[in-house]
Amino acid sequence: MDVTWKDHIESDPNVLRGKPRIKGTRIPVRLILGYLAAGHTAEQIIAEFPDLSHRQIAACLDYARELAEFEVAI
Repeated sequence: MDVTWKDHIESDPNVLRGKPRIKGTRIPVRLILGYLAAGHTAEQIIAEFPDLSHRQIAACLDYARELAEFEVAI
């Protein structure tokens, strides 16, 4: 599944204190990543949060991947 996180994730300082979240929701990315890290499948997460889609969950992983690639030049 080819997903770009920028299509599904946003951050607004007035919502959840600016924490990244799924667009149009108050579901933070860290929550979805926590579920995945705990071994939950996308289907289990969607059962818990029916407003989510497979693409949005994949976007959370793409977001985490991009953060992991971030380097600071010293």
